[in-house]
Amino acid sequence: MVSDNDNLIVSAESPHSKECLDLLTLLRTELSEKYPDELRGMPLIPEELGIAGAAFLVARLDGQPLGCGAIRPLTPGVAEVKRMFVVHEARGQGVGRAILENLEIFAKNFGYRSVRLETGLKQPEAISLYQSAGYHRASCYGQYRENPLSVCFEKQLETA
Repeated sequence: MVSDNDNLIVSAESPHSKECLDLLTLLRTELSEKYPDELRGMPLIPEELGIAGAAFLVARLDGQPLGCGAIRPLTPGVAEVKRMFVVHEARGQGVGRAILENLEIFAKNFGYRSVRLETGLKQPEAISLYQSAGYHRASCYGQYRENPLSVCFEKQLETA
């Protein structure tokens, strides 16, 4: 799938490739700096990314990986966005929005009616992206329910 920038391509890839693992490692490093006590036990690649109804997307510009994101099943009819990340050099250029839009397309194609996600209070750029993309604050769920640093969002997907 191609975003508004014809050179930026967002497509499904295996999270196990070296370039994807490099993106996920950069994400983990950044989150570890912001939330040093929060990441214990968090796998680099969630097992759920390999099941039906899940997808891992990578944004590339002229072949270079600039960012990633994933969806996985959360509850019946609801997908969860995971592992959203854009390299520092590409931030503010629409890469994150392109990944998010493509994740929503995948979610609709998988039959999800809504998408949920969690981000942290120390990530104002992510919060701004989600709000500007039509996500609304929602009650935190699962492991995030009692985390005072978590902010959760949800978006209803338009059906055809």
